[in-house]
Amino acid sequence: MTDLTNHPHENPGTPFNPDWIDSLRVNKSAIERRTSSLMTRRTVKKEWQSAWHLKAVSCIDLTSLSGDDTPGRVKRLCGKAANPVRPDILEALGASAMGLTTGAVCVYHEMVPTAVAALKGTSVPVAAVSTGFPAGLAPVETRLEEIQRSVAAGASEIDIVITRAHVLTGNWQALYDEVKAFRAASGPARMKSILATGEHGNLAQVAKASMVAMMAGSDFIKTSTGMEGVNATLPVSLVMIRQIRDYFERTGIMVGYKPAGGIKTAKDSLAYLTLIKEELGRDWLDPKWFRFGASSLLGDLERQLEYHAFGRYSANYRHAAG
Repeated sequence: MTDLTNHPHENPGTPFNPDWIDSLRVNKSAIERRTSSLMTRRTVKKEWQSAWHLKAVSCIDLTSLSGDDTPGRVKRLCGKAANPVRPDILEALGASAMGLTTGAVCVYHEMVPTAVAALKGTSVPVAAVSTGFPAGLAPVETRLEEIQRSVAAGASEIDIVITRAHVLTGNWQALYDEVKAFRAASGPARMKSILATGEHGNLAQVAKASMVAMMAGSDFIKTSTGMEGVNATLPVSLVMIRQIRDYFERTGIMVGYKPAGGIKTAKDSLAYLTLIKEELGRDWLDPKWFRFGASSLLGDLERQLEYHAFGRYSANYRHAAG
C-alpha cells in the first residue's frame, strides 16, 4: 500500500470512472461468513479491553437529532463530549493525561451555533447533518444552501445524505454529480456522505454507491442516518470498508468510515474496531478516519470502564450521555 506519511487530509476526488463501478462484485455468502465469525475468533480482556473501550470513546460522534432538541440539551451533550468519562475512572485507569474527548458532536443545523459556542476552547469539532436530512428530498438549491449556512455557522464537518433513487436506478453519474456539488458547497469542512444503506436493496449497490461517493470527493462514507429500518450492520460495514481499501490502493487517498445507528454497547464497538484493524490497518483506528454515529453507546462504554476501574457496575442512569 502507499506510504501514509504526509498524506493529505482531504479527499480531492477523481474523475468519474464507470469502469470502476461496473467491475464491482460482492460475494454475499463470503461477507456474511466473515462477519459472523468475527468476535468468536478475536477477543480482548482486562486492561487491553479497557484500552479498546477508551479508543471507542474517542471515535464517537456524540449525536442528538431529535425533534425536541433544545439549546440546553445540546449544551449538556457538548459538556459530555468534552469530558466523556468521569475523572475518577480515568485516574484509576491511569488515563487522566490522555485528554480524552469524543470525536465530534453531531446536531441539526439549527443547533450548530449553540454547539460551537459550548465547545469553544476544546478540540471537539461540530458536525451538522445537512441536505434535507434524513430523507434528502429537498430541492437541490435548498440542500446546497443548508450546507453553506452550516459551514458559515461554524460546523467543521458536514454529514450529507444522498438521493437514494440514484442508487436504486443505477444512475451513478447523477450520484457522482450530486455528491461533487455537495463537496464543493462544504468548502473547508470535512464531508461525510450518508448512503442510507438499508434502503439500497443489496450489497452490490452498497459497494457501488460507496465507490461513487469517494470518487466525488467524500472524506468519509457513512452507513445510515440512524432513522432507516436497517442501519449499521457488520456485513454492510465490511463491504464499505473494502471499497475504502480499494479506493486507497487505486489512488493513495485515505477516506474515513462511519457506521451509524443501532451501535449501543461496548461489545458492539469492539466488533467494528476489530473489523477496521483487520481490514484497513491501525492507521484507520483514529478519530480522523473512523467514527461511530451514536447517542447511547457512550453510556455503556463508561459503565464498562468503571467496572474495570473499580470492580463493580453502576446503574445505567449514572452514565447519561448529556
